[in-house]
Amino acid sequence: MTVHFGTDGWRAVISETFTFSNLREVSQAIADAISSGHWSNGYPLDHEVESNRMVVGFDTRFLSDRYAQEVARVLAANGFKVFLAQSDAPTPAISFAVRKLNAIGGVMITASHNAPRYNGVKLKAAYGGSALPEQCRRVEVFLSDNEAQARGPNLMDYDQARKSGLIERFNPILEYSQHLRGLINFDLIADNPQRFVVDSMYGSGRGVIKGLLQGSGCEIHEIRGELNPGFGGVHPEPIGRYLGALAGAVSNGMGDFGLATDGDADRIGAMDGRGNFVDPHKIMALALKYLVEKRSLRGSVVRTVSTTRMIDRLAARYGLVCHETPVGFNHIADRMLNEEVLIGGEESGGISFLGHIPEGDGVLIGLLLVELIAESKTSLYELVEGLQKEVGPAFYERTDLRLKHPVSKEVMTRRLTEEAPEKLGGQSLSQITTLDGVKYIFADDSWLLVRPSGTESVLRVYAEGRSEQMVKELLGFGERFAGTIV
Repeated sequence: MTVHFGTDGWRAVISETFTFSNLREVSQAIADAISSGHWSNGYPLDHEVESNRMVVGFDTRFLSDRYAQEVARVLAANGFKVFLAQSDAPTPAISFAVRKLNAIGGVMITASHNAPRYNGVKLKAAYGGSALPEQCRRVEVFLSDNEAQARGPNLMDYDQARKSGLIERFNPILEYSQHLRGLINFDLIADNPQRFVVDSMYGSGRGVIKGLLQGSGCEIHEIRGELNPGFGGVHPEPIGRYLGALAGAVSNGMGDFGLATDGDADRIGAMDGRGNFVDPHKIMALALKYLVEKRSLRGSVVRTVSTTRMIDRLAARYGLVCHETPVGFNHIADRMLNEEVLIGGEESGGISFLGHIPEGDGVLIGLLLVELIAESKTSLYELVEGLQKEVGPAFYERTDLRLKHPVSKEVMTRRLTEEAPEKLGGQSLSQITTLDGVKYIFADDSWLLVRPSGTESVLRVYAEGRSEQMVKELLGFGERFAGTIV
């Protein structure tokens, strides 16, 4: 079995590689890695950690609840006290539970925003965020060693583990909700209650935003909130192409705007009252503007290399340090654990802010969006229009270009650097960075990012321009470059 932990865990196709047998082996390797005595959390923690305590949660995918029970059985057989969620829950709720329960780690059964045929494992560290790369590598080492020695997993009967107290079922939403009440101004929302649609995309965020706002006076219509392990055949990813149901609900008058969370609710997307998709770039920029101007908060700002430079322009206006990181929320979490970060986020919709765990959280940011709309006493459409006038215009698009033949990441990076254009779309090239792929930044702050995939012959091309025409020019360069690789 080949298992590789990526930037946020292991994912595989259900019943092909993601099987009960393989999951038990991975769970045993997790138990071994933690018990080895070399499980460093990498950062100074402000709380005591119970080294034999683990948290296990799951999303709404096919068999996720059963998979979670198997993980719990293996961990219990290895002497861990396991807190197993009573029902499906958002990943950030499970991550917060790890921190709140002083556990040494956690396992979340989810494939996040991936297609319905996938499931996966997200490994969590004691600080309430994704496990460090070195922790994941250690799990892989033990997995390989166990296979080489033909050592199978320890396994305990579920009912026996419950009776002996090694597995305890709990509701992670209770403490998580209480925590969010300290981060969101529910009184302000109640003073100007909103009418909107929540699209849970059949994921484990279902009912959470609506439940938290119960009694606030808000009129909330939730769609795709029932249990549907196949997600209606759609990727549970809150991007424009998968939000037709939300657009329809808003256009039919069910709400003045819409919020959408992904399969495990750690990502956010939105839609204004006119049916325009409001991407995470704009959501993060609006949130930063609100936190500084209305809440008077300060701190550094962190964004990934593929996220809008509207963030940079706002940070400069406010005199805040802005950090750029490689793609992946783990890089943002690293900053959050080392300094006071006001807000951190990535183009895929994972965003967090000061006072929260180092984890993207679609529920939290969705609630913050409701709060800032309530405070503004205007519409989401007008807020985005105002943002574009202040620090835009900013048009964004991403495409993945499949290559004819595999080419090394190093070769493509070198070629992109050496063959950089002097101008594109009439704008002079002002800077080239190679933090994660190759990024061209132009005189008007437009940019093009080309990231060669490390696992397949694909170029991931991201572009942000001051006009739609500029975006087309930038993407066109990426397409022409991909055509030259043989």
